[in-house]
Amino acid sequence: MLSDLPIRKIIHVDMDAFYASVAEMDDPTLKGKAIAVGGGGTRGVISAASYEARKFGVKSAMSGRLAIKLCPHLIFVRTDFDRYKEISQKVRKIFYDYTDLVEPLSLDEAYLDVTDNKKGNPSASLLAQEIRARIFNEVGLTASAGISINKFIAKVASDYNKPNGQKTVNPEEVLQFLEDLDIRKFYGVGKVTAEKMYQKGIFTGQDLKGKSLEYLDNNFGKSGTYYYHVVRGIHNSEVKPNRIRKSLASERTFSENLSSEIFMLEKLDHIAEEVAKRLKKSKVSGKTITLKIKYSDFTLQTRSKTLPYFVSDKSIILETAKDLLYQEKMSNSVRLLGISLSNLNTEDSKKKKVEVRENPVIVQLRFEF
Repeated sequence: MLSDLPIRKIIHVDMDAFYASVAEMDDPTLKGKAIAVGGGGTRGVISAASYEARKFGVKSAMSGRLAIKLCPHLIFVRTDFDRYKEISQKVRKIFYDYTDLVEPLSLDEAYLDVTDNKKGNPSASLLAQEIRARIFNEVGLTASAGISINKFIAKVASDYNKPNGQKTVNPEEVLQFLEDLDIRKFYGVGKVTAEKMYQKGIFTGQDLKGKSLEYLDNNFGKSGTYYYHVVRGIHNSEVKPNRIRKSLASERTFSENLSSEIFMLEKLDHIAEEVAKRLKKSKVSGKTITLKIKYSDFTLQTRSKTLPYFVSDKSIILETAKDLLYQEKMSNSVRLLGISLSNLNTEDSKKKKVEVRENPVIVQLRFEF
């Protein structure tokens, strides 16, 4: 319950159209134009799109072929992850000027716990403004931010005034904010779950709050408890500075569909090599190897095998992937193959149990935000 939770001030910083914005910064002639990062060629898939492109319905994970139909004047640019990492490190350096409690979610977003910050500023909202201003002045990009009492609400809030804006949900506003929230805006509620909730008459946070814990558990499984608590402003997850990697993967989409397993083995060799490089760079190993197969009809299949020991060697990864490939006959030609390692030696086996209460006591937290 809220009264049992530590009082925290959390900022979620989210870079605006990061990949596309980096491309625009490096090539000013692209500024203000509809651009897509990745997606070039007949089989390409878009990694990111500028806000100008999004107005035409172009978005990440969309095929380049469909994107060009929606936006005929779309400009495709290549991905450059080395450059993204370089910019991301500059942004994170700014974060660490304010707090050591920084939890990166990806190259372009992170949580910051500024409850006790290095600037001694009691206002998380003012800190967020200062951080965003420094990112713009020192890096040349814009960022948006959400500020509130926990990670869940801060992340939802960061999407409210995009691009180049921020939203603060003060402690006394939390419950009303969540009740008014469209269920699609709840972090953790995907498209399929949202449709299921609609069918059950759940359209807003208020509708969700009206359902009992038993009802949510029965209808949404393990996620039911999560939904029950977050709609009441309860989210116990702390900002974790050393976020534990749970998996590591590499995959390839092919310019032409593969129907021969011999050609697939050749591709798997390259993918396994890339996975092994990433494992070595991250200094981790794993026990569970998963082969990902996407067929020409876009159906997706995964096949996994857990070994009795940790591995990071390419030869073992490749041999296991081969076994998984031959495990079952292909049902169609293949457009994508991927290999991932999970059950890594970095994972913490201790799982914290969250106390569940049917009727938590709600108290408003009052302090400067």
